[in-house]
Amino acid sequence: MNTKMLVEENNQKRKLLNKENLAYYENMLVYIRLSYSKSDIATEEVLAEMLDHLLEAQEDGKTANDVFGDNPKAYAQEIAGALPNRIPRSFLSYFLMGTLFFMGASTIFNSLFNIILYYGFNKGDAEVNVFLGSFTVKTVLFLPIAFLLVYVIIQYLRWSAFKGINKILEFFIFWLYGLLSVALFLLVIYLLPPFGAAVNLPHWEVLIIGILLGLSGWFVLKKTQ
Repeated sequence: MNTKMLVEENNQKRKLLNKENLAYYENMLVYIRLSYSKSDIATEEVLAEMLDHLLEAQEDGKTANDVFGDNPKAYAQEIAGALPNRIPRSFLSYFLMGTLFFMGASTIFNSLFNIILYYGFNKGDAEVNVFLGSFTVKTVLFLPIAFLLVYVIIQYLRWSAFKGINKILEFFIFWLYGLLSVALFLLVIYLLPPFGAAVNLPHWEVLIIGILLGLSGWFVLKKTQ
């Protein structure tokens, strides 16, 4: 059975857990899956075994605490530590997804700002000059920023897995972090002087490019799930 089939089977079996056991198991699932240096297939196999064990215990009236103990984080760390090391495809997918979302958000925000400025206040230009030299440098600089963005999100999700953080607060944290990340990238854009051959693009074309980048990130996300 491949990784995708194991994930789909896990998604279906989890529906059989009661609310208490589901919350306990899903926290461990998030923590173990986000141990990004571990083998995909080995991770899903151990999660499948844990789920089967928990379902059997639940039929006997036992809880996840009875099966795995009252310190789920420590148990998840022990399980993750025993998994074979390998950079999994899921981490590469998450990195690609984060890169596409980040570039898409930055492009959309920048183009909308220029569109509003030009058509709403008659300021600026109808087109943007893309300098190929500085664009290449910005792209190279962007990659470590995107990597850091994904890495911090993964570390936060692992940290928050057993904290019971309010979902509204968590949404606000992600929104603020995303806003600051985009602002950092835009700061790099405006501070780097333009150089190289220039290509003129209307702002609406840049907006479409940003939307396509965002949709590509969404597609990668759906393929990863």
